[in-house]
Amino acid sequence: MGGDTNLVLLGEIGAAQGLKGEVRVRSYTEEPADIAAYGPLRNEAGTKTIEISHVRVTPKALIARIKGVTTREAAEALNRTKLYVARDALPEAAEDEWYVADLIGLLAVSPDGAPLGTVAAIHNFGAGDIIEVDRTDGGPSMLVAFSDDTVPEIDIAAGRLVLVPPEEIEASEDGDA
Repeated sequence: MGGDTNLVLLGEIGAAQGLKGEVRVRSYTEEPADIAAYGPLRNEAGTKTIEISHVRVTPKALIARIKGVTTREAAEALNRTKLYVARDALPEAAEDEWYVADLIGLLAVSPDGAPLGTVAAIHNFGAGDIIEVDRTDGGPSMLVAFSDDTVPEIDIAAGRLVLVPPEEIEASEDGDA
């Protein structure tokens, strides 16, 4: 990303749509059409500014018109362009909500404070968020459902979150029986 780690991925341009320069957009914003509300976006390298001038939502895709793009060929040239915005351009998250970009890199600690690893990614394959932690002991990455039970505490300012691995949840439930 051109060395700027303060960028947040908001979406990705897909295939050209029609003959007049429109493109399909995969939006990662809560409401897909809101991607146009963030103002000028940047490509991954930070070398190109992309301004969405109009969006329309169809049953199959979000269709966008990009400022300055008027032909199918120009639209095709943008295919697979990732769309980023500066982190400080995003509104503050509501209480008990976080931007994924703010979670990446946090230290994951056990409930007793022992370091478990570093948050590498947050995934969602359709059934809910999964937190991926690169383990401090060098073992394989840990994938844990992101819930109040498994992540009971997040402290962005302190740079850490408490992670209760599933085996500890099962052990405590077995002990409660």
